[in-house]
Amino acid sequence: MELPFLSDEDFFENCPPQTLCSVCGSNEIRPFMLVGDKYYWTCNICKARILSCKHWLSKKEEFKYYQTHENISSDPAYQRFAAQLALPILDKLIPNSSGLDFGCGPDSALSAILRQHGHNMTVYDPFFFPDKNSLKKTYDFIVCSEAAEHFHQPAKEFKKFNRLLNENGWIGIMTNFQTENARFKNWHYRRDPTHVVFYRKETFEVIGKQFRWTAYFPSRNVVIFQKTRQAF
Repeated sequence: MELPFLSDEDFFENCPPQTLCSVCGSNEIRPFMLVGDKYYWTCNICKARILSCKHWLSKKEEFKYYQTHENISSDPAYQRFAAQLALPILDKLIPNSSGLDFGCGPDSALSAILRQHGHNMTVYDPFFFPDKNSLKKTYDFIVCSEAAEHFHQPAKEFKKFNRLLNENGWIGIMTNFQTENARFKNWHYRRDPTHVVFYRKETFEVIGKQFRWTAYFPSRNVVIFQKTRQAF
């Protein structure tokens, strides 16, 4: 079945044009797909898929949706899920490192695992732990599990990561990578109303080059970056 790709004329008639990619800042942004009444953009440079801002939830609606999640740090299933990011980042860390769990949610199994391994964790979440003092110091590592897909302005968040990270520090991100376009329409990850940006492996490779971070891909939906040089 043919997917509902739009012509430029059809797309722009119904959706205000987005002039810059919110992930990499490129001006090579173009229409990607219409799914139902939702418009998606794509970037020719970083290959991110981006939901039009006209479909974003309000902050109140977004917070209400997050409150329906039932993630409890003591839940073994949640711990196994968090371990997909915890284990590869633990492999990179020296003892007693300082870490920031960015977008941690109300009860982070990821932070709990990292603390159990002797690391000093600070949590930040714009809804559940919004203390901006957490963003006024630097860290040896930053983890971001199932949060990057919620970023309304990803480029600004990645610049923030770069500012918060010590030299030679590590960033671990877990999010479902987008792969086959033919599956995008029915992809469960796309259907979450709070998910507004979808990354491919190429997307993270471009981000790494922008910030001079070395990128590693230890598993299907995880990227590990190292800040090896001072980025601009």
